Amino acid sequence: MELKRNYNRVKVAVSDLLFSEALRAKAMRGGAWLGAGSVAEQAFRFARNMILTRLLAPSAFGTMAIVMSSSAIVGALTEVGIKQAVIQNPRGAEKAYLDAGWWIGMWRAIGMYLVIFAMAPWVAHFYGVTELSALLRVALLSTLFDGAMSPRSILAQKELKFSRWTAITNGGGVCGVILTVTLSFVMRDVWALAIGFSSENVFRCLFSYVFYPGLPSLRWEGHAVRDLYTFSKQAIGLSFLNLVFSRTDIFVLGKLYSTTTLGLYSMGVALVQTPCSFITTMMAQALFPAIAQVQEDKDRVNRILMEATSWLILLGLPVVIVIYLCGHSLLMLVYGARYVAAAAPLAVAGAVVFLNIVNVAITCVFTAVGRPALHRRAVAASAAVMLIAIYPSCKLLGVVGGQVAALVAIIVSYLFQVMRMRALTGLNLRRYAQAFVPAMVASAVLLVLGIGARALGFEAKPGLNVALGMAACLMAYAFSVPAFVRSKQTAALQPSAGAAMATTE
Repeated sequence: MELKRNYNRVKVAVSDLLFSEALRAKAMRGGAWLGAGSVAEQAFRFARNMILTRLLAPSAFGTMAIVMSSSAIVGALTEVGIKQAVIQNPRGAEKAYLDAGWWIGMWRAIGMYLVIFAMAPWVAHFYGVTELSALLRVALLSTLFDGAMSPRSILAQKELKFSRWTAITNGGGVCGVILTVTLSFVMRDVWALAIGFSSENVFRCLFSYVFYPGLPSLRWEGHAVRDLYTFSKQAIGLSFLNLVFSRTDIFVLGKLYSTTTLGLYSMGVALVQTPCSFITTMMAQALFPAIAQVQEDKDRVNRILMEATSWLILLGLPVVIVIYLCGHSLLMLVYGARYVAAAAPLAVAGAVVFLNIVNVAITCVFTAVGRPALHRRAVAASAAVMLIAIYPSCKLLGVVGGQVAALVAIIVSYLFQVMRMRALTGLNLRRYAQAFVPAMVASAVLLVLGIGARALGFEAKPGLNVALGMAACLMAYAFSVPAFVRSKQTAALQPSAGAAMATTE
């Protein structure tokens, strides 16, 4: 009888979580869709990289890294956060706001492409790679298709309809990956990468009109533009500052070293940066609109932040240790022997992306409550540190210096954001710091065991070494997750006990 009652309670809880219209349920369902779509896309990208590193020379990836970084700087200079403004604005779903957002984004895309077209020969001359000019002009056609996406497609995020957004974004990415691999078998050079990169946004644009048909009006409402600008002006310059943090290493290393060395470095760190990108995108797409709906309730905002951060730390920190211990074997297994040279940058990059993911949770809060300027200040601090540290780090430490400078920069940004979060919502720093404890203990044990095995001369084949690392990571989870759940249950019971005592008195 008791078993049946427990079963019914679990059934009701699962039903509420999966099918109710509560914000938590919508966010959980949306996160599941985003997670499934992102995992599928990243699996395709991972398989693509495994194939392409055996078909193309490392110099092709180095050249493409310069193409993508050069395009990013123009995009960052013109980014004004219009999509975020539409999502954050309570009236953003109205046609006037959707149309205004589309026209601003489209004119931005056209202007951005014209600038790229004009600067392409200069970039090619700076790096001494003649074909860069044509590559830039072809690859960055993607900006035009990004701006031309259906004006109504932003509703998929604003209304938490992430199944459609997954089909648009991840579906377009998967189609672009398949085309890139197909072209690589035929072309066997960097042009396959450039055309494939551009095609991803072509597919996304097509899918956006399939799921959200409709063209924008030929005119926009002035009040809608003003409202969107009120929010977006706080984010002006933010993308450029983010670019300084995320791409300065490519610009500096591309000038100091050969495209082959840059290709080894960029593919090595991409092994962790690529999953980081999809995790942060998924988080932003799920957390940002969810928090925006409760932005006036500071206690609830803090609870959402604490829960998200706790799980990120719990699941992410052991992975950082495994990457440090097994990076050499991982690169050998995934890319081949010549990419083992990127083991050191990969190890440091693991720590960088971990802090970046944890930091994004706070960024979502700042954006959701209409205060993106707080994040801009933190990114400005990290950009300044990056500009100061990158060149001496790369000269003294070699290619690993690019990630060492990034690690120092992200630490500065993260600490700044934590303090601003405390001032904004009254975040309890002691409770926030406690979220690190279970994962830090488990990760410390994992690190000691790994270093001890190295000291004893234990060596295994790359496949076995990676498998042992994954098994050790699962063991760390087995220790830390129950400890975290118990501490959470204890914390939840403490207020109730206090309330009961007060009632008795």
